[in-house]
Amino acid sequence: MYHQRMNISSRLEEAMRDAGFASQSALARASGVPQPTINRIARGAGSKGPEAHTLLLLAQACQVNFQWLHQGYGPKRPSRADAQPAELSEVAAFQHGDEDPRFVAIPMVTLRLSAGVTGFQTEPDTRDGGSMLVSASWVEACRYSPKHLVAIQVRGQSMEPSLYEDDILIVNTADTKPVDGHVFAVNYEGEAVVKRLSRDAGMWWLESDNPDKRKYHRKLCQGEGCLIVGRVVRKDSQHI
Repeated sequence: MYHQRMNISSRLEEAMRDAGFASQSALARASGVPQPTINRIARGAGSKGPEAHTLLLLAQACQVNFQWLHQGYGPKRPSRADAQPAELSEVAAFQHGDEDPRFVAIPMVTLRLSAGVTGFQTEPDTRDGGSMLVSASWVEACRYSPKHLVAIQVRGQSMEPSLYEDDILIVNTADTKPVDGHVFAVNYEGEAVVKRLSRDAGMWWLESDNPDKRKYHRKLCQGEGCLIVGRVVRKDSQHI
């Protein structure tokens, strides 16, 4: 399986080059596939290969056959009858750094926290390209302020099967009011954790979704040792 993903990686790189995409961000704007997802495919990262729907969007944006991109079979280019509409070629002309009002770039960050201190600092995380592109219409419909949105990467297995390691999460740092059953990024004793909040016996608890409760037991969330950074409002995952 890993060998196949590496083949996909090289074919995607070739398709991007032939289509004139100067960066992964440009391809993300054209395809609607988040840039961190494209970066993971390009690196052959993750325990599973990319989803078929994701590859289909990338194939359409690069104007190559899905079967060729997915498995290396058949002709690289679609026939004239299957050619993509002209608008797609125009979208492909976007270069890295060009502003497209249809998308909002959410910065990828690592949270820097201190125990008992409200607020946080961020450090740019450039491993997956530095940002995650999302639809501007989604941001507007949800009434989010882009300046309060950050993207972080999941670490560990405590939230499986809801969230997997290397999933990308968007956190709304303006939303810090605890809500029973919702997932939040939390400053727990100086450590950045992603947990589900639950209300029990008049107290707030940090819950893991992993069914192994002996390993991932719940923790009491109270006082300065447990401060909410923001609510998780979106995820990008290679898992269904």
